[in-house]
Amino acid sequence: MNEFKLAIMAKDKPQNMNIINFPEEIDQENNIRVYGETSYENQIAVMSHYLHNQGNEESNERKVEIASAIREFLARKKFRQGDQSELSDDEVWQVAEDATQLSLFADFFDVPFPAPKNPKFTFIDLFAGIGGFRIAFQNLGGKCVYSSEFDAKAQESYLANFGEMPFGDITKESTKSYIPKNFDVLCGGFPCQAFSLAGRRLGFKDETRGTLFFEIEAILRKHQPKAFFLENVKGLAIHDKGRTLKTILDHLNDAGYDVVPPQIVNAMDFGVPQHRERIYIIGFRKDLKIDISKFSYPEPQTVGDKRPKFRDVMEKEEVSVKYYLSTAYVDTLRRHKARHEAAGHGFGYKIIDIDGVANAIVVGGMGREGNLLIDKRLTNFTPITRIKGEVNREGIRKMTPREWARLQGFPDSFKIVVADASAYKQFGNSVAIPAIQATAEKELQLLGLI
Repeated sequence: MNEFKLAIMAKDKPQNMNIINFPEEIDQENNIRVYGETSYENQIAVMSHYLHNQGNEESNERKVEIASAIREFLARKKFRQGDQSELSDDEVWQVAEDATQLSLFADFFDVPFPAPKNPKFTFIDLFAGIGGFRIAFQNLGGKCVYSSEFDAKAQESYLANFGEMPFGDITKESTKSYIPKNFDVLCGGFPCQAFSLAGRRLGFKDETRGTLFFEIEAILRKHQPKAFFLENVKGLAIHDKGRTLKTILDHLNDAGYDVVPPQIVNAMDFGVPQHRERIYIIGFRKDLKIDISKFSYPEPQTVGDKRPKFRDVMEKEEVSVKYYLSTAYVDTLRRHKARHEAAGHGFGYKIIDIDGVANAIVVGGMGREGNLLIDKRLTNFTPITRIKGEVNREGIRKMTPREWARLQGFPDSFKIVVADASAYKQFGNSVAIPAIQATAEKELQLLGLI
């Protein structure tokens, strides 16, 4: 059984301690944190998943492990309050049995996107990012019973919005061991860099990212959920002359699933002003005998005059001067674009029409530089960051992280708890929620789950 190994450092901690403020043990010689046999983050994943899934088979099996963590938590809390009495087993098990009724774990339940009280189905969220799939499926009445995400900053955002710390590296058997035996749908926007048109397009030759698809296959083979919903960049459809996609589809078929012919779906057809094309791959377990010819991808919901404009998601008030480009930066972008134009290339910055649709938001500098806009509402041109030159007077600025969030369909209630650089990365890597939700609705209807 894994146990927390904690130093008594209570005097240095705030009095309103909660589960995500566990005191840590410090290796003074190497100046690193020590969390025992498993990492602190993994322990928080274990506990938050338990608290959100009390009563199911897997959580019952782990009660001893959870009780050990709770004992340490309560002991530290009492110590801080000057109470050095021993905890009784009754105290520990009261919390373990009915933790959601106590105010000890508010961080896990006072969140913008709680799970539905009476879910219609269950799903797991792999390569979860910041929870785009989760919001879409929760909107349709589903309960997430397991999440996994490798990136620490994305885990931070996920925890703040769903009250659940995703498990980490899905390639580890210890991480996969926490997946429930039974759930209805597997969701996964598996890493796309290996197939992206903008990358080196190594596909399955990419030993770390390309092969992560096979982790999905292994989970499907072991747990046999009713269905899956996978998302990737549209470049997957043509990678290696279509052979990569065929390999994926063959493996899904061999895993016991009838796969719907994949389709490229554009987010701008489903309520967000962003031209973003992604390939969707949907499958149903063969023994359910679902006629996949009856599955139809959703028709575009916003076309022509109904299509939203960037103006609809634009910040309503004047934004910080930090989002405005310096004169030196603008000059550099213009020289860079001129060089490419002279060479016959189409590369370079782009200024969008705010009454039109944004280009795809992607990770990296060009994701922002490909979506510049003119916003002349700035009144204070005094820089708040180090820049070369001065703030440009043309009104050229980057989009804000909140505007990127809206371009992906995230409600304004979604908490942005990380620095801008991480926020751009997280929203750029996310799925477009409205397009996912519209497609998932069709899938779940055919399954009879909604």
